Amino acid sequence: MYNIAFIGGGVNSAIGRSHYIAAQMDGKFKLVAGAFSRHAEINQETGESFGVLSEHVYDDYKMMLEREKEAVDVIAVLTPTDTHEQIVCDCLQAGYPVICEKSLSTSLQSALQVQKVLDEMRGFLCVTYNYTGYPMVRVLREKIQAKELGKITNIIIEMPQEGFSRYTLEHTEPKPQEWRMKDYQIPTISLDLGTHLHNMIAFLTGEHPIEVVGREDSFGFFPQIVDDVLCMANYTDDIAVQMWYSKVALGNRNGLRIRVYGTDASAEWYQAEPEILKLHDKLGNNMILDRSNDLAVGQQDRYNRFKVGHPGGFIEAYANYYWDMAELLDCYKSGKQMNSYYLLDVNSSIEGLKLFEAVHESATTHQWITL
Repeated sequence: MYNIAFIGGGVNSAIGRSHYIAAQMDGKFKLVAGAFSRHAEINQETGESFGVLSEHVYDDYKMMLEREKEAVDVIAVLTPTDTHEQIVCDCLQAGYPVICEKSLSTSLQSALQVQKVLDEMRGFLCVTYNYTGYPMVRVLREKIQAKELGKITNIIIEMPQEGFSRYTLEHTEPKPQEWRMKDYQIPTISLDLGTHLHNMIAFLTGEHPIEVVGREDSFGFFPQIVDDVLCMANYTDDIAVQMWYSKVALGNRNGLRIRVYGTDASAEWYQAEPEILKLHDKLGNNMILDRSNDLAVGQQDRYNRFKVGHPGGFIEAYANYYWDMAELLDCYKSGKQMNSYYLLDVNSSIEGLKLFEAVHESATTHQWITL
């Protein structure tokens, strides 16, 4: 078991409790310290809620890095994206392995600086994109890798949400977190949602974007930020990709969906129905698979915390990711080569930022951009 500390992830954050539960679900990690929030009351409240002793709750993360060196094995950085570069580099330079919530940074240049420090320190860094932790997404990956769909020709992937156009229960405009209300060289929606889609394609196919054309719009309550993005991309191995992600798609809570088309079959997975993988073959057969089918991946004990028919979900997908990261940490700590079947390296995160800088350039110039 690894002792983990959080930077960020307070009880008032969007993702802190999910990481807290997921990290400890399978006994791979134990949360022992944290600098959870810049606000003292929330910081202490989080420590109490997460069972961290008050003497291991810090107002300053740099002080935590100094004092917890002997007790903490790995740091999870769960702060807003625009703070990642500084915090991740500080952790790496202090000698800690690092787990970082996506996106790695707000720009390609910033991410390359993180990579420079990572290489200099010969450190450990994982960036989390939890949707690839779902068992049936991993089953789909197996089928693509085994050529059961034939040669992949088209991928249509989307992640529509409604948070920037739907009224609150009080019939007032929503009030998103402050850091979501600012765009950078890459619009925040691409850092928040688009990077998940790039990661999903890379995870499933192992292929890379070559050129892209995109459109960015602002349709919701906040005209100062991009809230809807459409793009088309050409990938290696001649795969055509269509991508849409939005914060203004009324009726969609989190509509992540991927459709993969091959020469022999197609497949579809929808995050709101995570236990189901749909397959369609050349003979017109339509198949619905779940973990009860004869699937080498889906039937592993690690994916069956409870029996089929009781769906695993978002936090369980995060827990699967933490399982993978624990295995990779085993390699790092023992000096073995760090290879993971399920975790993509930092180069993939950097490639995603490069892709979405190109999407933004294309939306501005109305041209195809070569990566």
